[in-house]
Amino acid sequence: MTDEEKRVDIRKPAGHHCFACGTANPIGLNLKFYSLGDAVCSEIVLEKYHEGWQDMAHGGIISTLLDEVMSWAIMYSKKTFVVTRKMDIKYVRNVLIGTPLTVTGRFVGEAKPPLVKAKAEIRDNEGRLLVRSNGEFVVLPEERLSTVPKDFKDEMFSLFESFD
Repeated sequence: MTDEEKRVDIRKPAGHHCFACGTANPIGLNLKFYSLGDAVCSEIVLEKYHEGWQDMAHGGIISTLLDEVMSWAIMYSKKTFVVTRKMDIKYVRNVLIGTPLTVTGRFVGEAKPPLVKAKAEIRDNEGRLLVRSNGEFVVLPEERLSTVPKDFKDEMFSLFESFD
């Protein structure tokens, strides 16, 4: 069985405005995710409007990609809401505009509760490592979700239950 055969698309809520993954954000990245073994991945080609220095992706966009795939890796693995506490990023090579990219995140493990850790990387279409990151995230218990609309919470909890 090849890696492509093991790929499982991950469903996400429709109609939300998250800059990274929302389907209703006209200026967002609209990332789509899939699982591959113990990883959650997304593929994207950044455009000129994602540019920092000429022909290079803006560092904030790169950070967003890493943050989002780590968050989804944790949510997929732990079936829970998380928010980012901190990230470190190592830029290894330039991330060029117009290059097919694969962003890969993995749940690393538990830290001191309520913290969990993840790692992520971005590779180009030739498999070269461009950027890597480690992140620490806070698991949010249901009582901390009081500002999240009930219908969205219910939709996300239903989504978590669908994760294998």
